[in-house]
Amino acid sequence: MKKLEDLSFIPHWVSHLGCIDGCLRYLGLGVSTPWLYGGTGHAFIINISKDSCPSGPTAWKTEMLFSLGKNLGYSMDGFFAHKSMPDFDEKRKLSWNHVKESIDVGYPCYGWQIGNIADFYTIYGYDDIGYYYKGYSQEEGAGPKPWDEIGESEIGVIEMHSVRPGTPSTDRETVKEALEFVLKHSEGPDKWIFPNYRSGLQGYTIWIDGIKEGVASVAGLGYNAAVWGECRRYAVEFLIEAKERLRGLDQEFDVATEYYSIVSDTMEKLAKIYPFSGPTDFSVTVSDREKRERAVECLEVVRENEELGLELLQEIVKKLS
Repeated sequence: MKKLEDLSFIPHWVSHLGCIDGCLRYLGLGVSTPWLYGGTGHAFIINISKDSCPSGPTAWKTEMLFSLGKNLGYSMDGFFAHKSMPDFDEKRKLSWNHVKESIDVGYPCYGWQIGNIADFYTIYGYDDIGYYYKGYSQEEGAGPKPWDEIGESEIGVIEMHSVRPGTPSTDRETVKEALEFVLKHSEGPDKWIFPNYRSGLQGYTIWIDGIKEGVASVAGLGYNAAVWGECRRYAVEFLIEAKERLRGLDQEFDVATEYYSIVSDTMEKLAKIYPFSGPTDFSVTVSDREKRERAVECLEVVRENEELGLELLQEIVKKLS
């Protein structure tokens, strides 16, 4: 058996970044968690369906974690495949070989749905049978997961990546490109957003509509509130760190921080109205009138301040260009 003993999964609600954060810490790259969330743009985005499906945080094309990650000083390599693809079995074997080769030279890895829930897990080792991994409910490690069983779930996806050190860009370039991505993502382009999901201000609109119409999942609403609330909390911390790193934009960063602080605080209130306690029956929809009204009030405040925040991000991009 081959192991990377000190590789951890960092328990973020955004498990994808929990894996990358763990990999970056293992590599000793010195990237703060807010800089990771903000520098990849993830801190400022939203992706959601009207029914508050818990798939929202992962059901979108996340290639920016690769391209923008280079600005932070890391690069990723690996494989993605869906069981509908003709080369699915070949990709599964290539992924297995890639992970083994990466771990052999000391590069940490992570992958999708290696454990018992549809989420991302760090891969800290392997043996002749399969992967050893860490994630939610397996923080101390589990395995082996047979390599040839990956992708056999109903979702049917293989996604395996290695993380390697690189050369970071300037802080100015990092912030500018991250916020440019955020602004484009907020427009809901088809190249990133799947049908039935919405991003940006439209995301908040359909989230509100789903609650008003009583079609939003109770557990899904709580999960999305926790995920996107975590993102906005790190958005605030990223803006503070960016102000410290970049001189001359104090006013713009201060005002943006005020707006996103309101968003973050209000998302926390929403998460308390509909707390998520773990995997459960996501088919149960919202019914309590008083709770629904409070949740809608929260999201209307969030949408209003998010709109103002996006305008400030646009101003920051202009001044960095």
